[in-house]
Amino acid sequence: MNKQNKVEEKASPPGLENEGEGNKTAARRYDEETRKFVESGKVDPAASEAKKAIDGPEGEELRRAEKEAKSRASEVEKSG
Repeated sequence: MNKQNKVEEKASPPGLENEGEGNKTAARRYDEETRKFVESGKVDPAASEAKKAIDGPEGEELRRAEKEAKSRASEVEKSG
C-alpha cells in the first residue's frame, strides 16, 4: 500500500469513543444520576415546584413547549 492510499485512523478523544447503536456509557451515567436524585429525597419538592409552575403564570408557555416537544418526538419516530 502506498502513502496515497493509506487512510489515517484518528483516535477518538478519551470518553468520546463511538459505542455503536446506543450509548451504554451515557445510559449508565443517566441511570446512576437518576438513582442518586431519587435517593436524595428531592423528588417530592421538585414535583411540587413543577406543579406550581404548571398552575402558575408560566403554565400556558410550559404546556405549549410540551406540546411542541411531543410533536417533534413523534416526527422523529415516524422518520426513524
